Parts: sequence; structure tokens; C-alpha cells
Amino acid sequence: MGYNMERSENMSDIKILFVSSEVSPYAKSGGLGDVLGSLPKELSRLGADARVVFPKYKTIDPRFLQSAKMEYRLPVKLGWRSQDAVILSIEDDIPTYLIENDFYFGRDGLYGYWDDDERFAFFTKAALEMINIVEFEPDIIHFNDWQTALGPVFLKDFYAGFKLYRNIKSVFTIHNIQHQGNFEKHKLERIGLNEGYFTDDKLEFYGRFSFMKGGLLYADAITTVSETYGAEIQTPEYGYSMDGLLRSNAHKLRGVLNGIDAKKYDPETNKDIYVNFGVEDVELDTGKKRENKRALQAELGLPQSDEPLIGVISRLAHQKGLDLISVALEELMNMGVQMAVLGTGEENYENLLRNTAWRYPDRMSANIYFSDVLAQKIYAGVDIFLMPSLFEPCGLGQLFAMRYGSVPVVRHTGGLCDTVRPHDEPDATGFVFNDYLASGMMWALNEAISVYRFDKNKWKRIMLNGMKSDFSWKTSASKYLDLYESLKK
Repeated sequence: MGYNMERSENMSDIKILFVSSEVSPYAKSGGLGDVLGSLPKELSRLGADARVVFPKYKTIDPRFLQSAKMEYRLPVKLGWRSQDAVILSIEDDIPTYLIENDFYFGRDGLYGYWDDDERFAFFTKAALEMINIVEFEPDIIHFNDWQTALGPVFLKDFYAGFKLYRNIKSVFTIHNIQHQGNFEKHKLERIGLNEGYFTDDKLEFYGRFSFMKGGLLYADAITTVSETYGAEIQTPEYGYSMDGLLRSNAHKLRGVLNGIDAKKYDPETNKDIYVNFGVEDVELDTGKKRENKRALQAELGLPQSDEPLIGVISRLAHQKGLDLISVALEELMNMGVQMAVLGTGEENYENLLRNTAWRYPDRMSANIYFSDVLAQKIYAGVDIFLMPSLFEPCGLGQLFAMRYGSVPVVRHTGGLCDTVRPHDEPDATGFVFNDYLASGMMWALNEAISVYRFDKNKWKRIMLNGMKSDFSWKTSASKYLDLYESLKK
């Protein structure tokens, strides 16, 4: 494939195959795609032979596939049916493979189909059998979220007898425990599993069978995307009925905080924002950070005011705290602030935001779609970034916001707790509230707005602390390398 796979003697020589339903920039619906677009590349920089495989969806931009090369076609047996999987490789920073099958993946979306169980079982099994074809013998196969959670099951029960697979260890990462891949019992046979798997010590889960449970039980190690979330999902409040299973497997569970691509999201070089700036350009009245705010206001049709500009970039859903925003929205519109919202989601929230923007055109810009370019402009242009999540496994929005000098207001949960330091601490990077209440969110927003208006020195210190924080993948990738090495030994 033409990749330079030379390794320094002082670096890791471990071999990892990442199996995921999403990889940015090819296919992405959320944070999963961002992680898989960054972590394998950082591991490669640290010397590992990291590779990634994902489905060839119909929705992938054809420009990304111009270098695609067919490696092989192989039949994949699933239950009574055999379907061909075409293995494609594409030129990227690391070896990257796609599994092509138009019957399963030639559709207009990534998820939400009646046969999602069969689609992703097929993909996962094809990814495992691909190893024979591409002449790559990984030490670790790293599976991600429910779509690939049967990987550890297949690896231990179907392939362990073959020499090539015998010593491969599996890691399973929970990106969001709420999405578990639970299906009716009669579908077991369609994915090549018999009724022997429908027991409490295997895949049976409250009268259905669960992909996620298979990953948790069969993987050699389990990770999740922040330390606090790793503890939270072991409780009934956050575990979505998996908490008991996670507590019994706590010995192999660890939280490793997600990172961001610090090079791609660098305010000094990012070509997607209006004006590049660094830590020396954040004066509220004159700096280049302010120029981004002015340009954003102009693009969104908001008055070019010095009042606080609050940004929300989110899936518009209950989990993301949209019910708190809904309760407080009228009060916010009468506080002398502006809001810039970007995202799609549940219809009631979309309609509320559109209606509010219609009633308060000088206060609210509601952009009910998604654009990565506009997202970068909002991160760079707003003063405050609001993220009042009910739960948040890691969260990347607050990391992007801090990188661009926008101060996050967040709830004390999951990765938000692990990344945002409260404003009353010496190394403060944002404003944090505890209880999941609109009054708690408004308390934190009022604190932030007060500091913004009346204590510019403190505000600047909080901005700079956030901009100087290191949330690159290097630290997290090193922790993953330690895990992989321990499993290999």
C-alpha cells in the first residue's frame, strides 16, 4: 500500500487494528468519528502500527475515495446467508481499510435500519476475516461501541482455534453506554449465533440479546472516554441497566480521556475561522479574538454588540441539556445576551429554537443543520460556550471551545468534570454547576456573564488557562499504548 512503516527503536512496535462504524472525516455522526479519526494517527506517531477499518457507506464523499484500491473480495457467512465483502484500501496517514457491501451499506444514512444488527455483525466479522487478506497480524484489535461489540465474542468463540488469531487480545471502548444494540431473541440466528448465547452469563439482557453486553463480557480490556464517566456508568443513575455488569468487570475497566487534534484545531493556523489568533490576541476590546466575534455576528445577522455571545453546538436532545435551555430560553433572551446555536435533533427543540430566533432576531441565531466550518467559526467567535449535559461521556465541544479562548459553562458530569476547572479555582478554565436544574445552569451563566462584564482581568485569565491547556491526543495515546503493551505481555 506504499506506507512507510519504519519504527524508531525507542518507540512502540505494537500492532493495533481499530474496528469502528465511524471514522472522521469519512463517516461521522458524533464524537466516535472524531476519536477514530485522531487516536490511531497519534499512536502511529508514537511508533505503533495502527490501522483502521470501517464500512464503505454510500454517504462518503467521493473525493475521499479517489485513491481507493480493491484488495480482495471474500465471502462472509452470517447465519444461513453468505454475502461478499469487498476490501478496499485508501491512502491516508495510516493504513485505512473499508468494507464494501452495497446491500448493507449502500443506504442514505449510517444507522436506524431494521437490520442494523445484521449489518454491523457482518461488518465486524468481515473486519476480522480481512486480517487474512491484508497480511497484517495485529497484537490488539480495538472495537468501538455497540456496532462492533460482537467482535470480542467472534474472536474468542469463532476464531480462537486458528493460529493467526490465537494470541490476539481485544479492547472494547464504550463511547456512550446509552446505545447498547439490544435486539429480539429471534434475530440471534441471523447473525450466526445459536440459542446457547441467550443466557444470563452470555448475551441475554432483560429478554433481548445485547451486542454491548457481549463486548463487556468477552473483551480482554474495557475502556471508556473519561475517568469520571467510567465511575458514573457503574451506578444505576448512569449505567442504563449495565451498571451491575460493569461493577463485576471493574477489574478490566479504565477511563482514558479523549483528546482533540491540536494541530487541526489551532486558532493560529486554522483556515476555517475568520481571523487567526493566539494567546496574545484575546483582549476583549481590541484583540483578534474580538474580530472573530464581530465577523460571526455579521454572518449570523446579529447586531455587532459587545454583549456576551453564547454558543451552543450540539445534538438537540435531552441528553445534551436542551430541556434546561428550553426552560431558561425566555429569561436568556431578556438578559442582554446573544446566542448562536448550531445543530439538529429532536423536533420539539428544533421548532423552539427556530421560533425564538424569529421572535428575537437580534438575540438568537438558530442554525438547524450542521456545518463543520460554521462550527469552527462559532468556537472561535463566541465568548461563552454552553454545554449543560445530563450526562457526557467525554465531550469534545468544551475542549474545542477552550482551544479557541471561548469559556465553557458546563454541568459537573463525565468528561466535563474531568476537563473544566471551576472559576473559583486558581487554574480556572470555566464555570461549572452541579444539579441538573435550569436554576443551576442559570446560576453558572450569571456568574460567567458577571465576570465577563465586570472583571475583565479574571475573564482573560480564565480564557488563557483554557487556551494553554493540553488536550491533545499525545497523553491519552500513551495511556492506550501502556494498556496494549500490558495485554500483549
